Amino acid sequence: MKSIFLKKNILLGIFLLNAIFSFAQNGIIKGFVYDKANGEPIIYTNVVIKQLNLGVQTDINGYFTFSQLKPGSYTIMVPYMGYDTALVNIVVQANDVVTQKIFLTKRERVLKGVEVTARKTVKMTTVNAGVTTISPKEIKLLPSAGGEPDIAQYLQVMPGVIFTGDQGGQLYIRGGAPSQTGILLDGVTIYNPFHSIGLFSVFETDAIKSVDVMSAGFSALYGNRTSAILDVRTKDGNKNRTAGKLSASPIMMRAMLEGPLSKAKSENGGSATYILSMKHSYFDKTSSSMYSVLGDPFKQGLPYSFTDLYGKITLSGENGSKFNVFGFNFDDKAKVLSAQSNNDLASFNWLASGLGTNFVVTPAGASTLISGKFAFSKYGIDYKEQANRTRNSTIDGFEGAIDFTYFLKSFSLVKYGLEVSGQHTTLSYVNNYDIPTTLDRRNTTAALYLLVRQNFKEKLIIEPSLRVQYYSGLAKMSPEPRIGIKYNINSNVRLKAAAGIYSQNIISTKSDRDIVNFFSAFLLSPDEQVLNTVGETVKNNLLTARHLLGGIEVDAWGIEFNVEPWYKNFSQNIELNRYKLFASDPNFITETGKAYGLDLSAKYQTKAWYLWCAASVQNVTRFDGKQTYAPPFDRRFNVNIVTSYTLGKNKEWDLSGRFNYGSPFPFTQTQGFFEQLNLLNNGIGSNYLGQNGSLGILYADQINGGRLSHYHRLDLSAKRKFVISKTSTVDATFSVTNVYDRQNIFYVNRVTNERVYQLPFFPSLNVTWNF
Repeated sequence: MKSIFLKKNILLGIFLLNAIFSFAQNGIIKGFVYDKANGEPIIYTNVVIKQLNLGVQTDINGYFTFSQLKPGSYTIMVPYMGYDTALVNIVVQANDVVTQKIFLTKRERVLKGVEVTARKTVKMTTVNAGVTTISPKEIKLLPSAGGEPDIAQYLQVMPGVIFTGDQGGQLYIRGGAPSQTGILLDGVTIYNPFHSIGLFSVFETDAIKSVDVMSAGFSALYGNRTSAILDVRTKDGNKNRTAGKLSASPIMMRAMLEGPLSKAKSENGGSATYILSMKHSYFDKTSSSMYSVLGDPFKQGLPYSFTDLYGKITLSGENGSKFNVFGFNFDDKAKVLSAQSNNDLASFNWLASGLGTNFVVTPAGASTLISGKFAFSKYGIDYKEQANRTRNSTIDGFEGAIDFTYFLKSFSLVKYGLEVSGQHTTLSYVNNYDIPTTLDRRNTTAALYLLVRQNFKEKLIIEPSLRVQYYSGLAKMSPEPRIGIKYNINSNVRLKAAAGIYSQNIISTKSDRDIVNFFSAFLLSPDEQVLNTVGETVKNNLLTARHLLGGIEVDAWGIEFNVEPWYKNFSQNIELNRYKLFASDPNFITETGKAYGLDLSAKYQTKAWYLWCAASVQNVTRFDGKQTYAPPFDRRFNVNIVTSYTLGKNKEWDLSGRFNYGSPFPFTQTQGFFEQLNLLNNGIGSNYLGQNGSLGILYADQINGGRLSHYHRLDLSAKRKFVISKTSTVDATFSVTNVYDRQNIFYVNRVTNERVYQLPFFPSLNVTWNF
């Protein structure tokens, strides 16, 4: 009864807020900004009323609004990098609502001053503490393995991001484990976005509209994660013509097709578009047949393959409202091979699929933007070991949300909404001691969130937000206040800060002690008793954390500098107990953790040059109740330098390079070996004299007390563009990964003492036809 009453009051509150913001307005100008060539929204650009010197910023949908305007004539100006500035004259009547679509035309010659001014305005009107927005263009500037640009490779050059390996590696963002980072595709959770060969993600680069990486201190718009958020948004599809690309390399083939299903009859008319993408990797076959002359690991073959499918249909209305339906299917297969015999030690396969809808509605008589989503998804993994141990797990469920955005004067806004999701998880797991664990859990989560951004004369920006999250499976309410602040000392120097409280009920089967673990499964927080690090029953079975972040942005000598010190307190981590000796042992254990660091970045960009430098200093620890230890991803120092140069009469050549240095990863040292006898089955009646025991390993007392060798690698690429026609080009990219063949250790086999290395010298040629 309480639950029904709560939901009714939440919905009533939302619609009352909407009514308040829509009432008593003089006049309204609202609309969308689009790229005239393909009809895609122009996001995060400035829209200015010249007569009032009043500006707002478009959102992820290209939407803008001006409210409470006095009757009169106004000129709307939209400057954007690489496009001609649009000027539109509009007459506003009393209590009138004018909807205007604005189309921008690409400029043949980019005016540097306009670009710098536009970027600076965005920096001065948004907090963006701990937030980095990535475009497909930036992803393609990076030298990529196999000539295949991918967000997984670009994330590795960001400050605060640690990547643990080319084969089965994971991304750790500012001290958080992968399960503590929320990955969203068009608003839908993707539980495992990176393939077993860690150089590639499930996302098609050319289908991406934007990627927002929130590495710490993110706002209340996002929940159920305690470390970071990766929000990927895809394009709607070309509204004017059929376009696409075909790509092939020794690693994979890619295809993408987009275009109109129904063209708009006029510039302001409605339309229907589609976008389809496919990626298929055959590296398990080509690695040995084409690269065996390079030696191991190519000689024995790299047993990784995957297939990614994505499709989307978008219906756009005359007033800019739109509705889309999308679906995806990501399939990954791999094996773990013996470095000595090349025999299979294990095989695994994970599959993710989903179907969802998004909508954006702009009501005719109001400036409020209403958006929402509803989707179903499922992720499952099967893992089979040579020792006949089988492990499998699934997570499936639904996600739904509706929110309202009201844009205020001077780049201010109010956003509020409701989000509901349901999850079902299963696990069948047998550990190395042959002790089974079987779990089946369900949960419904509801959240109400509110964000207010107030810009005080473009000098001070305050962005408080609140998320109230309810976990039905635990009967736990979690209020989570958060805040972001920016102060513009002047147009070139800006201070910023963010802080917040976070919780989640998603648990990974992986441990923070793992160096290599291919079994990537997810569970819901347990409803059984869980003890904390001092042996007491925890107050709630949620993972919890607190973030604190500061920073300064400086623009000088054409370089954009950014410095951010950060701190995360993981006050409660809950993990699956994979070290059970008896079936009666607890299924879950707890740890606490702390992470802090300093991230620095510098970006220099001209028409021909692009230079990016990022450096991170961090310290990450975990406490298990007995000792404080460094997890395997605790890389204390990490540096990335990326450069790209465009040359040629028609700018047809792109040369790029990347250098990465990382300090050593920690590992637990081996002290010796012993014969391990099985005395569990028969107890004191076991025949220990006649048993043939297995090889046991004596580990050092200190977890991860040792360090591996230093990591460094240089990647280079050269791309040549061949123009076939106005709408058709061919790109040929030659790339070399690990140019000087550095032997970077992935892990060491404790029994044989054999070292397993990450990718060696790896040349590749990619050919892409764009049409």
